[in-house]
Amino acid sequence: MTKVWRAETGPPLNKTHKVKHQDWAKALWTVEMRVTLDGPDGWALGWIINGQRAPLRFRHQQGGETNLESFLDDLGLKQFYSNKLSLSTILEIDKRSVTDDPAQSLSDLPWLFLKKLMMVNVTTRSVKFAPTTDLSPDDRQDSSNLDLYRHLDNLIVNQDSSQKVNPLDIVTALFHCSDGFLQQEMALKMSMCQFSVPLLLPHCDSEQSTLMLWALRDIVKKFRPHSLSDPRGFVEERIIETNLPLVSFVKLGDCSISKSQVLNKLLSNPQQYHDTFIHHDMDCGDVPRKISNGLVELSWYLPCGNKNIDIFPEPVAVANLRGDIVKYDAQYSFLCQTSTAVFVFFDNLDSNHSLLTKQHVKEFVQQLRVMMNNAVSNPPVNSQLEEVAHELGILVDEDIKECQKAKENADAITSKIQDTLKFKKTQLPLQGEIWKKLAKLEKEECRLRKAGNQNIENYKSELQEEKRALRKKQNSYEMSEAMSCFITALSRSRLERAYFLKWMRINLDNLSRKSLSGLREQYKEKCQHSFVNKVEIAQLDIQISSSALGTEHFLREMGQLYEAAVSFPGNSHSQQQMLHLPKLCAKLLLDGFPLEIVDGDASNIPLRWVSDVLFQLNTLVQPNRKILVITVLGVQSTGKSTLLNTMFGVQFAVSSGRCTRGAFMLLIKITENFKQELNCDYLMIIDTEGLKSPELAQLDDSYEHDNELATLVVGLSDVTIINIAMENSTEMKDILQIVVHAFLRMKEVGKKPKCLFVHQNVADVSAHDKNMKDRKLLLEQLNEMTEAAAKMENKYAYKKFTDVLEYDSETGNWYIPGLWHGNPPMAPVNAGYSEAVYDFKKNVIDVFKNCRLTQRNSLTEFVEWAKSLWNAVKYENFIFNFRNSLVADAYIKLCTDFNKWESCFRKCMYNWLTTAETTMSNFQIMKSKLENSDMQDYLSRLK
Repeated sequence: MTKVWRAETGPPLNKTHKVKHQDWAKALWTVEMRVTLDGPDGWALGWIINGQRAPLRFRHQQGGETNLESFLDDLGLKQFYSNKLSLSTILEIDKRSVTDDPAQSLSDLPWLFLKKLMMVNVTTRSVKFAPTTDLSPDDRQDSSNLDLYRHLDNLIVNQDSSQKVNPLDIVTALFHCSDGFLQQEMALKMSMCQFSVPLLLPHCDSEQSTLMLWALRDIVKKFRPHSLSDPRGFVEERIIETNLPLVSFVKLGDCSISKSQVLNKLLSNPQQYHDTFIHHDMDCGDVPRKISNGLVELSWYLPCGNKNIDIFPEPVAVANLRGDIVKYDAQYSFLCQTSTAVFVFFDNLDSNHSLLTKQHVKEFVQQLRVMMNNAVSNPPVNSQLEEVAHELGILVDEDIKECQKAKENADAITSKIQDTLKFKKTQLPLQGEIWKKLAKLEKEECRLRKAGNQNIENYKSELQEEKRALRKKQNSYEMSEAMSCFITALSRSRLERAYFLKWMRINLDNLSRKSLSGLREQYKEKCQHSFVNKVEIAQLDIQISSSALGTEHFLREMGQLYEAAVSFPGNSHSQQQMLHLPKLCAKLLLDGFPLEIVDGDASNIPLRWVSDVLFQLNTLVQPNRKILVITVLGVQSTGKSTLLNTMFGVQFAVSSGRCTRGAFMLLIKITENFKQELNCDYLMIIDTEGLKSPELAQLDDSYEHDNELATLVVGLSDVTIINIAMENSTEMKDILQIVVHAFLRMKEVGKKPKCLFVHQNVADVSAHDKNMKDRKLLLEQLNEMTEAAAKMENKYAYKKFTDVLEYDSETGNWYIPGLWHGNPPMAPVNAGYSEAVYDFKKNVIDVFKNCRLTQRNSLTEFVEWAKSLWNAVKYENFIFNFRNSLVADAYIKLCTDFNKWESCFRKCMYNWLTTAETTMSNFQIMKSKLENSDMQDYLSRLK
């Protein structure tokens, strides 16, 4: 009988067992446990105290119910065994995601585990709960029974092991109940915390297990082997695709020492110990495992390149089999066939030899390291994991038909990419120079910078003709083979579509890493020369930026195909072919994929495409759904994307190792029970490229690009997070000044977004108090800039920064410590970082709760607002060209002074010219009056 105590009432009692507890003997209390096994739901009742029922229950296992199903039922996960949990469901915002309520029952544990894991919190595996008897408040207030109830709680916890759960069982249960994409996210976050991840997932009711290849596909690691010729180089690869030596550790029979604890010491530096593998000294680590025996966990040791720190000079993978190899022959055989070495732990069979004591563990670990170094010095076993798994009858998670078909479709596109630049020109032609020219024409149509002395109306007509010609040129292109395959694959089932997009991202990221590594080597070589050719460096910068290729480029091409098709009235076949594309993209957005709203390469919004996608989205989710918008702005490489990812668990489409340009939006659903508190249905998150990018600084329009982007996304948002690292606070002040100035100039801006400043890499607990002076100085500077900008625009009513953007210097600043605890790549995420980001997230949700009701826009209202704001940005012809308001003010003053100098110069020249002309007119008269010698002097003076 499996006992699971629950606070519920139940059917009539029919069996009685008297129990006497020694601690209660003095109180002379009678305690009975009554059990019923004939109830219709299989429930059994708990305790009768002095004749009064204390309604505690435990459940016995139903006939036909497996151990796994029984355990999942205890955790409240049974329904998800067949109907898997999805990542989008886990990321939904509800009350539980922003409250700190402890687990009240076993069924709370998985959700608390997932909540912490999505926040990359290293305390994730320590989740537990302390159950209490479900007694009424009146009973609890009865002081005569208070001690009894307290002892009863303790008795239940101590006597019923089902009240405690081994963390490995929670991990195993969640992987069984999650779809492939949630499994990937869980494995990725676990690897960031330096937790071991499942390699072979056991099915405890059979001898079957599953190889978790897909779950581990998304883990990318950077490391620096000592064998690299360049001491400053590094390797960046998907860890499951890296040919690493695998060293496995297994147990035969009983073992008096903890194998997992030894492995943790083996993989940890003396200065930085970390529990990679769960062991019996951890919270609930000593609880008997119920479903995780047979689990094979995987971890890695990755060197940082420092010989004084690295334990092993080369990377190595480490596998750990839970349970006795006698019982798990398939797992053991798998490890033997794929490992460079297998270490077997067992107690010495000779009774004359003493067992290994804790005092000898340190020496043992040192010897083990030497043996491992010798083992991994040999070449890795050249065997494909999935091939070995198939031979042994082990299931592979990637074998499902949707995953395999999606992989075929993705490979059909990416296998033909030899040269990224050439591929983009031939297969994605509409987003190249044509689209960039169109973007410039749209802005010129508003700003008229090059009109000169032409008639304005004629000039505008010429621009419109040029635009029509470019759209016709776009229409002249047939849909490329790659785009045809891409759109066809997106039109498949929802599951296959999701697998296809992930395979595309995996393949394209792998290609980008290879192509960009070569360009970076060229860049490094040119920078090391004594004579640096700035032109060549600038060209390489642009080439690095242009060589990026991700799924967003294919979706961007879809947008241009659609815009080109609907640019001309008619009912052509090509136009009909494209009409379904907005709805297709809206489905992606609803499934949690991001949509590019600002094309960073062209610095433009494809308004027709974005509008129609959001209108289709509005239809799919039922009309007039309300949204709240949150945006993050920051200088490049300040951790803004990591901040968003930690707060909300999202992952925007960012190709590996490059600077992403533009802005992307993503929707997160608000749960039904939390909608009333937030008064909205979806949270829209907008992520932007890093501003002040050194790769883009060589471009002529870099200031204009950054300032336009910042003004747009701040204007779209309800809350803007300004992400600042101490070393680049000046750059962000420059951006903010331009935003404020632009808001003053643009009449269409009727919003007053709230600003929250996040200061990264500040670990001091007294940071808020210590930086009071800095916060005051920042606000004073922003106030001065606002006042100066207002004077320039003759808008004297604006005196302070808070007249334009909502900001409180006391509550609007958050200080977050560094991301890593130690030295990467073996450093886990800093617990202080996760907790600080979690506190910040709770504050952001509170801000949304307190927002005025009128600020909730529907999707259609958001579209109209975005159109209006973007038009205002396009018509801004002055301020975006400057670094900040001071530079703009200096420019205006220079222009004023220059006008004065020019006027004075013109006056002097006019006087001189008049005098000279008069003198020349009188020359004949003077010639007749002067002698020859005097005439020579006179001519010299004139010259």
